[in-house]
Amino acid sequence: MSSTMQEIEALADGLDIAKVVELVRIAETAERYEDMCVFVKKLVKLKAAKGEDLDVDERNLLSVAYKNVVGAKRASWRTLSGGFDDADTDLLEKYKKIVEDELEIICKEVLTLLTEHLCKTVEGNGDETEVFYLKMCGDYYRYMSEFKEDQKYKDSAEENYKKAMDVAEKNLNETHPTRLGLALNFSVCYYEILKEPEKACDLAKKSFDAAIEKLDTLNDASYKDSTLIMQLLRDNLTLWTSSDGDDNQE
Repeated sequence: MSSTMQEIEALADGLDIAKVVELVRIAETAERYEDMCVFVKKLVKLKAAKGEDLDVDERNLLSVAYKNVVGAKRASWRTLSGGFDDADTDLLEKYKKIVEDELEIICKEVLTLLTEHLCKTVEGNGDETEVFYLKMCGDYYRYMSEFKEDQKYKDSAEENYKKAMDVAEKNLNETHPTRLGLALNFSVCYYEILKEPEKACDLAKKSFDAAIEKLDTLNDASYKDSTLIMQLLRDNLTLWTSSDGDDNQE
């Protein structure tokens, strides 16, 4: 660990939960997302030690922190995987391997927080938070499956998405943005990672059609989020049933 990262970690030492949350927000505002992950990890462990779950705002901070760090590294990996004209192939592969190792480390970090702390705290609650955490597990196993030929990552992605879908179908209405976001990402997993296009299309279509039927039940608070995800589901369906291309995910 670099001396700078040790200094960042030391900032949160001995602080109470409120002060750690304050640090998380400061890091977010400064767009210091790797620092944000350090502080969020501290927050999760502090609350887990008390047997407490994150509140909705804290949970969203967790998601923002890791999504930004992992998103940037995934974008870098895609660029490197696209190849470069006149570049040294061996050198490019070595560079790509470094990015892959970084990606695997950060994905495993958030998965450890989820599986050892957050999912355990809400297991069996049958609520939106349980769906949210299980979906996150599926997402990060899926991200690792993009660059790692490891069947256990693919299996874990599918397993967590299925668990999340079971809870969502029993407890969340068809237009709930978390349920729709789960359907969107699970269908992408079927299509891209598990190479099961029929299942991808079936899930996307079923989720879209079910939400359309209940569109009049949408409240103002979630209308924008839900309809955006529905549009992404429909776009993917169009793409998958016509020609190859880049699909949408939440």
